[in-house]
Amino acid sequence: MKKLTLVSALIIFLVSLPIHAVEKANEQRLDEVVQRGSKVMPFNLEQTTHIFSKTTNGGVQQVLVNDPANVEQIKLIREHLTKISHEFQQGDFSNPAKIHGDTMPGLEELRKAKPNQIDIVYKELPNGAEINYSTDIPDLIKAIHQWFDAQLSDHARHAISEHSNHQMHK
Repeated sequence: MKKLTLVSALIIFLVSLPIHAVEKANEQRLDEVVQRGSKVMPFNLEQTTHIFSKTTNGGVQQVLVNDPANVEQIKLIREHLTKISHEFQQGDFSNPAKIHGDTMPGLEELRKAKPNQIDIVYKELPNGAEINYSTDIPDLIKAIHQWFDAQLSDHARHAISEHSNHQMHK
């Protein structure tokens, strides 16, 4: 009986631990990011959701439409993610810098990565697209995670992390 109580207490303790949440940027910063983002991202942020899922070797960035019938936004998402995945493979992270600034956490390290140190794979999804970033280099994994956190903060109105129970993430 004592063993069961200890296991129950441990489960309650683990479930009650807070999940590390990224603090959203202030409202002025969120407005600035939306404004700059509209010049870089062709899709409508109000009609889409960014999902950032950290993995042990990098992460997965998804952009999904909020309404699966919105084929125009799906097309725009796919065009943009195809374009930036090719740019990122070449070490060109200028578009994130245009939106978030040159001092965006993780960005400098990603720019310094040598070709093929980060595997960047684009994939179409039924309601959008995703880019998978993976590497076995600990400093680059850390940079990807920092970069994801910065995007979650700056896109707080239109982004969620893997820890959210959002309908599209299932």
